[in-house]
Amino acid sequence: MAIIAAAYAAVGQGGATGYIAIMGLAGFGPDIIRPTALALNFMVSTIAAIQFGRAGHLEWRNILPFAILGVPCSILGGATHLSAALYHPLVGALLLVAAWQMAQSAWRTRRTDERAGQSPPLPVALAAGAAIGFVAGVTGIGGGILLAPLMIALGWAGARQTSGAAAVYNLLNSGAAFLGLWWSVPALPALSPWWFAAAAGGGIAGSWLGVRRFPAWLLRIALALLLLVAGMRMLMG
Repeated sequence: MAIIAAAYAAVGQGGATGYIAIMGLAGFGPDIIRPTALALNFMVSTIAAIQFGRAGHLEWRNILPFAILGVPCSILGGATHLSAALYHPLVGALLLVAAWQMAQSAWRTRRTDERAGQSPPLPVALAAGAAIGFVAGVTGIGGGILLAPLMIALGWAGARQTSGAAAVYNLLNSGAAFLGLWWSVPALPALSPWWFAAAAGGGIAGSWLGVRRFPAWLLRIALALLLLVAGMRMLMG
């Protein structure tokens, strides 16, 4: 958990897909995976957002258009429940998509400078935020893992501005999705304090390294491999 949190926080992510990957490989079901991934993602994203904000890498024009519909759709997604028979193949497919996007993002990050980029068109940002938010709530992935490659591919922000935007988007959507899940489930499972401690330590170290110009593209390649293995594992049951 600490290594995953550090690796993801270095690129502005909360680590939800990594936590899901590890718990999926360990054989946990969606009743444990979803709330745990959302809670850990919220905590690590908060740490990353603070670090990137202090370094001046947060631009609200890159965040608010996606959050306007993304947050309410995350609540709706969090309140939506899937059986294990549907959850595992859906998340497995999303992990494979995330692996591909992470690898693509690693390549694009090497070619992307730190200029601000152009503002995302409002209709496109609203639609993308809503769709990603709902998927994030249903699966527990947070959403930033899907938003960041989109922003880089379309030239809406530089590499570190994208990381800062993804961190805040993850923070907002994970919190909203967890709220929706809490409203719809009478009793959530107990969450391991050791996992939280490990993820907090990793998030602090990783976000510090990411702000200090750590070579994020190498981490993205490693994470892409982890997501690929975990996605195949969940698809195979």
